[in-house]
Amino acid sequence: MKTVFGEGQFRWYATATSDTGGLKRLASQFNIDQEILTYAQDPHERAHVEYDADTGTFLLIFNVAHREKIENHYDASPMTFIVKDHELFTINDEHTSYVNDLIAGFVKAHPEVTPIELLFNALFLVSDAFFPLVQDVDAERRHYTSSLRERTTKSKLLELSDLGIGLIYLVAAAKQNAVVIRQIKVQQPYHRLSDSAREQLDDAEIEANQLVEMTEMSSQIIGQLSDTYNNVLNNNLNDIMRFMTVWSLLLAIPTIVAGFFGMNVALPLENAPHAWLIVTGIAAVLWLAMGLMLRHSMRK
Repeated sequence: MKTVFGEGQFRWYATATSDTGGLKRLASQFNIDQEILTYAQDPHERAHVEYDADTGTFLLIFNVAHREKIENHYDASPMTFIVKDHELFTINDEHTSYVNDLIAGFVKAHPEVTPIELLFNALFLVSDAFFPLVQDVDAERRHYTSSLRERTTKSKLLELSDLGIGLIYLVAAAKQNAVVIRQIKVQQPYHRLSDSAREQLDDAEIEANQLVEMTEMSSQIIGQLSDTYNNVLNNNLNDIMRFMTVWSLLLAIPTIVAGFFGMNVALPLENAPHAWLIVTGIAAVLWLAMGLMLRHSMRK
């Protein structure tokens, strides 16, 4: 996709990572290094920034959040931005293609923007797109919290864990993005930027830092909740095991007494007319004594 802006001076080319032919045309027509295109096609490429002074190519790889969940949690993948001469190139996959619509809307509203200013505003828009996802995770977390207060179950804790996993991905992506924006300021092209471009970069940095703080706070809350309810579940299990242990000890008393008097040898009381009642009384007394001892022990 090609878009002309800046009164016809500048052009923006949007290409998909799956469009091999389009990427080859970028390499041949605009003399873009093949290594850069390899970065763009790597779904696991880390966010970073590079500047090639010989060709005047400014490369930036930025993490973009997926709007749809994958395996019950949100994720992010890298998107490539290249500024060279009067052109801006973006390369993204199917999960991040919505960013093209955001950029197109910005160009339509600000047709006078330059390629580097468009890049910085795109970074702002990308960071801004994370916030609804974090808010959605927070809403789900509140729902699970209410549900867990009523009844703490393993399945609900696993669902809460999925939320935490998704937030870990978002936190990592947000932190990398914030570092990349700071790294832009130590690159050679930064010193040639206009005041307007620097202000837009500062806005993008503020948005990225706010995103880091918000995702970290949400991740910490979910982690704390998971730990708390895991402890509750473990305590419930401990209570059940203690209950079973107490009853197993108490039930052992009548068994021991009955076994003793049931041996086929000469025993006391074997000829007594009320032997059964006496044996039952002995078992009851020992049962009560054991019960009182266990009760006293558990209260310590």
